[in-house]
Amino acid sequence: MRKLLGRIHRSESNRGMFIRFAGVGVTISLVDIGLLYLLNTLGLNIYLARIPSFFASMTVGYILNRYFTFHHLETGRALWHSLVRHYSVHAVGGAINYGVFTLTLIIGQKLGGQASASGTLPFVAVWIGGMFGMCFNFFFSKKMVFDN
Repeated sequence: MRKLLGRIHRSESNRGMFIRFAGVGVTISLVDIGLLYLLNTLGLNIYLARIPSFFASMTVGYILNRYFTFHHLETGRALWHSLVRHYSVHAVGGAINYGVFTLTLIIGQKLGGQASASGTLPFVAVWIGGMFGMCFNFFFSKKMVFDN
C-alpha cells in the first residue's frame, strides 16, 4: 500500500493527478462540511453558512493542490496571479457545486420533510455538489491554474 501511495504521489500522469486532486477534494469537503455545521449551529442560515464554508475550503484547496496535486508543475507565475486564476476557475465550479447543493436540499426536503434539512441532508448535498464541482475544477485547474 505504501509503495502504491508513493507511486501515486510522484506520478505526473492524469490519473495520478486526478487521484491526488480527489484526495484533496475529500479533505476540503471535510473543511467545508465542518465549517458549514459549525456556522449553522451558531445560528447562521444553512444557505448563508455555505458561503464562508465554501471560500475557506477553496483556500485550503489551493494550498493543497499547489503543493501536493500539481507539485511537479512550475507555472512561473506570481502567487497572487495563480490565486486569482484559482478563485476564478473555482468560482464557476463553486457555482455548479452550490447549484447542485441547493437542488439536493430542495429535493431532499420535499421528499423527507423539513426535519431532513437539519440532519444529514446538508452533508449529502455538499458531497453531491462536490462531485460535480470537482470534475469541472480538475479539468480547468490543470488547464488554467497550474499549467506550464
